[in-house]
Amino acid sequence: MEELKPANMPSTEAPAPVEPGAQGSEAMENAPLLDAAGVAALREKVIEALKTCFDPEIPVNIYELGLIYDIQVEPTAAVTVKMTLTTPACPAARTLPGEVEDKMYLMAKAKDVKVEVVWDPPWDTSKMSEAAKLQLGMM
Repeated sequence: MEELKPANMPSTEAPAPVEPGAQGSEAMENAPLLDAAGVAALREKVIEALKTCFDPEIPVNIYELGLIYDIQVEPTAAVTVKMTLTTPACPAARTLPGEVEDKMYLMAKAKDVKVEVVWDPPWDTSKMSEAAKLQLGMM
């Protein structure tokens, strides 16, 4: 006669061994691709996340400040951000790209993130949004 266990009783069988890193890569390979609407929605989340990052010397977010040069969102939910800083000697040069990367994962829920700091073209105030210029009294 077969022994019956209550449904909520844990199994005594050991789970099959899994190679380190196999679950993450397999999950990425099996993750559903975003359609055009999903890519657009993720891009909007990325922009909202970027608007929470601030240059420590200027009270304007980096998106409105014009420090974001390009945002690429792939159907795999991979995000690439090309950004610059106000100057190569910017005190935030060590921390701001990492903050951007962290917020892409945490706030936008991107699956893979690459933040590339570029210096060409150099940043200048013409890259600022009208809202940023107004906020800084430049209009």
